[in-house]
Amino acid sequence: MIITAAITVIITGGFFLYQNEKISLPAEIKNEKINLTDEQLKEKIGQMIMIGFRGTEATENSEIYKIIKDVKIGSVVLFDYDIPSKSFSRNIESPQQIKKLISDLQNYSATPLFAAVDVEGGNVNRLKPEYGFLPIFSAEKMGRDKTLKTTEEESAKIAGELKDMGFNMNFAPVVDLNINPKNPIIGALGRSFSAVPDEVFNQAMIFIENHLKNNIITVEKHFPGHGNSTKDSHLGIVDVTNTYKQEELIPYKKLNDRGLLSAVMAAHVINKNIDDKYPASLSYKFLQNILRDQIGFKGVIISDDLQMAAISNNYGFSEAIIMAINAGIDIVSVLNNSPNGYDKDMAYKIRDIIFNAVKENKIEEKKIVESYNRILDLKKMFGMISL
Repeated sequence: MIITAAITVIITGGFFLYQNEKISLPAEIKNEKINLTDEQLKEKIGQMIMIGFRGTEATENSEIYKIIKDVKIGSVVLFDYDIPSKSFSRNIESPQQIKKLISDLQNYSATPLFAAVDVEGGNVNRLKPEYGFLPIFSAEKMGRDKTLKTTEEESAKIAGELKDMGFNMNFAPVVDLNINPKNPIIGALGRSFSAVPDEVFNQAMIFIENHLKNNIITVEKHFPGHGNSTKDSHLGIVDVTNTYKQEELIPYKKLNDRGLLSAVMAAHVINKNIDDKYPASLSYKFLQNILRDQIGFKGVIISDDLQMAAISNNYGFSEAIIMAINAGIDIVSVLNNSPNGYDKDMAYKIRDIIFNAVKENKIEEKKIVESYNRILDLKKMFGMISL
């Protein structure tokens, strides 16, 4: 189906501009068969699932062991704080404990897992000094040093520590522009390097390169830009229609052109000038037409947590997962760490939602295979799987 909409991104004089142009949207799901068995389909779906879990150790009696064996998930995310129970020691207690936990998780999994964590520095750092980890400056503090020396030193500390623990994925750096310093989830928490696109790019480049030296995958966030917002998508839908700036895409374009974008996290922000119905995380226009086609990104797209209120307050859980995959999400992130409670069967439910959606022609089998291949390619690229 072809429609006309003001969403095409072009680069003129270093800036992104929107221009009316015919763009492609997904046609009706035809579900071209690739002749996968049910078991093969479920295995590929498993790689698309990123889950949070409870437990500071993994034994053969633990729920995460059963999830890894039964669902064959592709990714896990570790937290220090458990939001449903309002208590600490969800997964993280000490460097020694983390190292063993990740090692055990990997030993249980037939396909190596993405073992992910949020370590931006400052206010967003799951590996806190009180647990025995290194103190890390915030991105805002790193960004004040235009020589890049501070970011060089701090990101080297982060990457070295992550490697030592066995992590292979970091949900950082934030490449949002600090357009609104009072932004409750970005600016007010010191999570942005700068309001200037080139400064964000330069700082992020150093941050990423230090992670690459340690074989750590970085996940740039929050596409297409959350630094302009006045609200927090953890609490509800965030409309950036009147505050979004075209230059917020520049760091993504420049990093991708340098070959430094391996994975990108899609945000739950809505810009009605681009897509008047759906937030970026559920939008084909954002993920395919802009991130894939215009920016040229060929790596893995990860959703921000689909249990955040921006999604859960506005969409059914099954609906959101199906929409996300059809929009272009490769890894469905459900962190199981929201005020709505904890569900030990969450991974099974996600797997079954996706599996049934394929069987009911709501998701193309081809889409599952494409996402699976991107995920496996990334694992091969970082030496997790032999070529």
